[in-house]
Amino acid sequence: MRKTMMLGGLFLAAALAILVSASQKHYYVPPRGFVPDEKTATRIAEAVWVPIYGEEVIRGEKPFVASLKSDVWTVHGSLPKGRVGGVAIAEISKSDGRILRVSHGR
Repeated sequence: MRKTMMLGGLFLAAALAILVSASQKHYYVPPRGFVPDEKTATRIAEAVWVPIYGEEVIRGEKPFVASLKSDVWTVHGSLPKGRVGGVAIAEISKSDGRILRVSHGR
């Protein structure tokens, strides 16, 4: 009886260890964040804009400009000289890559 209880306890402990390790997912956070530079921020913004505004519209707003303030990248398009209108804008979290805001001027 005692041996059975001991084996049962060991089994339960092993099962718990397996469940705990399975629920802890492995992850890596880059030291400079998931969006470390202008090039990465611009590529993310473009990937978000194209399905919303169309490839032709976004292509016409190159070059893109990215600036970092605190932990937020702000990326926007450019208009050729003499052209009136708005451009695409995206705000992206440097640390985790979340899209915080997307907009397009008129």
